[in-house]
Amino acid sequence: MGTVALEGIEFFAYHGVSDEEQKIGNRYTIDVNITTDFTEAARYDRLEGTVNYAIVYEIVAKQMQKSTRLLEHIAHQIIEECRKVYPDIETIEVSVSKHNPPIGGVCAKSKITIKG
Repeated sequence: MGTVALEGIEFFAYHGVSDEEQKIGNRYTIDVNITTDFTEAARYDRLEGTVNYAIVYEIVAKQMQKSTRLLEHIAHQIIEECRKVYPDIETIEVSVSKHNPPIGGVCAKSKITIKG
């Protein structure tokens, strides 16, 4: 087993509980960690034996284009879509951070993490 990860993927997107957040937008950071068996890729130098992180990026980018209310929903949808493309992955962990969340005080970012 090994880990394929994308860390610090950044987007400006339109998510949030309030309608105002969905209109104004905000900066988001996504981290994806996938545990899978990539022995074949390591042994034979073949992309087909692992998770292609360019495809994972495309999945994340597509989800970030869809306006949602909750960070949890974004992470869940990323996990679901990754599992459709790569059904043999062992685990996938997705963190979604919202920079400068509107909480009425100073906060660099809010963050949720889902493991599936």
